[in-house]
Amino acid sequence: MAHKNHSIDGFVPRRQNNNLGDTAARQSSSQNGADFKSRRPREMAQQAQGTRSVSSGTIGLSRSDIDESLRDIDTQNPPTTKRKSKKGLRGFSHLTKKQIAKRVTIVLAALLLIIGGWIAYRAFSASGNVFKGNLLGLVQTKPLKEDANGRSNILLLGTSEDDPGHPGGMLTDSMMIVSINQKDKSVSMVSIPRDLYVKYGQACDSGYEGKINVYFMCTETGKTPENEQTRLANSQKFVGDIFGMDIQYGVHVNNSVIKDAVNAVGGIEVDIEGNGPVPAGVKPGSILDRNFDWRCQYKCNLVKYEPGVHKLDGKHARFLAMARGDAVPTYGIADSNFDREKNQQKIIIALKQKAASSGTLTDIGKVTGLIDAFGNNLRTNFETSEIRTLANLGTDIEPGNIKTISLYGDENPIMTSGNYGGASVVMPSAGIFDYSELRSFLNQKFSKNPVTRENAAVDVLNATGVAGVAQTSADKLTEAGFVVGSVANAPAGKYAAIEVYQVGEGNPATKAKLESTYNVTVKTTSPPALPIADAKFIVIIGKQPAQN
Repeated sequence: MAHKNHSIDGFVPRRQNNNLGDTAARQSSSQNGADFKSRRPREMAQQAQGTRSVSSGTIGLSRSDIDESLRDIDTQNPPTTKRKSKKGLRGFSHLTKKQIAKRVTIVLAALLLIIGGWIAYRAFSASGNVFKGNLLGLVQTKPLKEDANGRSNILLLGTSEDDPGHPGGMLTDSMMIVSINQKDKSVSMVSIPRDLYVKYGQACDSGYEGKINVYFMCTETGKTPENEQTRLANSQKFVGDIFGMDIQYGVHVNNSVIKDAVNAVGGIEVDIEGNGPVPAGVKPGSILDRNFDWRCQYKCNLVKYEPGVHKLDGKHARFLAMARGDAVPTYGIADSNFDREKNQQKIIIALKQKAASSGTLTDIGKVTGLIDAFGNNLRTNFETSEIRTLANLGTDIEPGNIKTISLYGDENPIMTSGNYGGASVVMPSAGIFDYSELRSFLNQKFSKNPVTRENAAVDVLNATGVAGVAQTSADKLTEAGFVVGSVANAPAGKYAAIEVYQVGEGNPATKAKLESTYNVTVKTTSPPALPIADAKFIVIIGKQPAQN
């Protein structure tokens, strides 16, 4: 039986009497892809003569073998040379322009995904500090809560708790109501005088009554998140009751938020205009407040400006927001807190405008800087599901649709300063603790009723001879949104059951509503009685209305 060669690990033992020249010839033929049998007979004979068997113990190589091997060097796997790409991009020379563009796009997409993920992580981390809710809320777009007039009202409270050298750091020296109309993308801001004298409804350090800026720290003590939310909720209701508003949200910011946010967007531009007399040689409209210059050993002026637009960094915006002319010498801030509130409103508008600009939104550093500024220095009771709505409003609301409402001055003298209990305070012009005029004024500003917004006073006169008829009608008009001026008796004379007169022109909504209410045509002739306190309409009741 013939002995079989067995393979070991895939290899076959070499056969005996195998001619090395044969092996070389076979290798050459295989490598060159040529048929071994096609070689010339003469070459094969020469090769056979120049070889000896392995078994004889000698190995011979003919000249033809050497030539063949050297010739094969040129045909086996020629060395490759790296050619330089036309554009100098190594590794891309073998790709088409379309393939290169595709790979670059993939790389950029991956980079944007990483950056977007990083920003999202920073935003979510900050949102955990700022907003209520969880991660799932971030994918929702929940509309903001609204009052009966379709407005979302936010109480903004600013403290200096992060400033170690600031006495009374938990006092809300900055207070503001921000009212948003989500439908027409408009905003109105009302500053609350920090010195407004109020009754707390509970015992505080200053007693049962005092300045409104004490209430926030009084309503709940401690710095836990739960206490923070309680303080915000209680303050919303407290301020809302005084101002006659339903306030759905509260925001608490510390002293650093303006500085950090303004720095994050690269500074803001504020149109500064002083108020009051200035020293000789100083340009009218300039302002100076040296109250903060101790921070630089009085070698600088942290609040000193001529009138006009100034670019402010975070530090100077912060001090302008605090300036109220406390320290002498000072000028241009004659109305103290009221001027400070106006400057705070200007800073907020300028910051909003800069933050929503394309230059900021496309700058990753500015975006993450804003996220950090708010995450570190701001607490609210907004929900995470409302973040996207807030962000959309922030970009959609134009600067021209942001209005400021003043409660002080000749235009709207709702508030005045005075002395009460031996202290200098702010109080309603109607009298201490009398907020009726304030509530009526704000209701007129924020009402969705066009009659209320026109604020055209209506005098109601009684010609029936029955006491109380005019007052009853006046109360019904008030409930319907009319602004009732005076209630009195009509001059003696003959009257129809109801007569309505208009004084002057305008106020179409009020006119139309009076005509539909009384089913009459408003007369434009001279009324039988002069209007009282600039009333625009006079209603004369000549017959007692039938009892329903």
